[in-house]
Formats: sequence, structure tokens, C-alpha cells
Amino acid sequence: MAPRNGEGVSHLYAIALGSNRPHGRFGAPASVIEAAIARLDRQFDLFDASEIMLNPARGLRGRDFANAVALVESGAEPSAMLTCLKGIEREFGRRPGKRWGDRVLDLDILAWSGGAFHSSGLSIPHRRLAERPFALEPLASIAPNWPLDGALTARHLAHRLARRRPRG
Repeated sequence: MAPRNGEGVSHLYAIALGSNRPHGRFGAPASVIEAAIARLDRQFDLFDASEIMLNPARGLRGRDFANAVALVESGAEPSAMLTCLKGIEREFGRRPGKRWGDRVLDLDILAWSGGAFHSSGLSIPHRRLAERPFALEPLASIAPNWPLDGALTARHLAHRLARRRPRG
């Protein structure tokens, strides 16, 4: 399949989506995530998307988050893909600010079909993926066999993370 953006070899990317601020046009965070998935589909070839999960803010402060993971196909290399994603965040009204502050839209590259990738400002797989159920669980729901750490897949890591969490 030829990538929509007209670039070379096609890669599959797992993109985490998060929102905890309403948007003037799209509404509540879950609707922002739906709109962002549609936006990814317009620019790339959307392969699949998880269900949207509602999660408490990290540290139990701030507004709750809506999270999902989308699998998209693109000819972009990781650094160029990150630039595209940051552009989409800006389209949705994201502005530079506090690192852990409220955000209309947050897009992160969790993994890509090219394996490990490291550069200034970007590490794939995402450095904290194995600690983040709000990203790992949706990824495991749509790509359970995606290799993330040697022979460990998204499903393996999600299972390990679920076992470590306190039962409520």
C-alpha cells in the first residue's frame, strides 16, 4: 500500500492519544480523541484504533484523561513523524507549557515497525510505555503481539503491569 503522504517505504506506527481539556469545537476529551483519530486517518492510513479509555490524571491531580491508541501507516521516518504529530497537536490548540499540565491533545509515538529508534528527543519504543497502563492497555487491545522489548509483546507487558497494580 502506498502511503498517503507520498513518502518512501511504509511503516506502521502505534500512536498514543490523550486529552484532558475540552476543545471549543470538538467538546469533551473523549470527543477530542475521536476527532484526532479522524484527523490521523486523513493524513495517514489508519490501520486500527482502540476504544477510548477514561483514566484519572497521573498523581490524582487535574482533570481525568481520555486515552486511546491508533495504528497508522506512513512513509515518514520517526523524526519526521514526530514533527507531523506535533503539528496536529498545534492544530488542536496545544500550546507549549507545563510538562504535566492539562492538554487538549497529546500524541506520542509508542512503537513503530522499524524496531528500536533513538535520537535527541525521541525514543522508540516510548521509554515509559511499560509503566503506563493508559497507553499499554489500548495498544495490547489492538496489537497484542507487537514486539516491544525483545521477545516481550504488548500483551506480555500489559499483563505484567496489571499484576503490579494494587487492587482496589
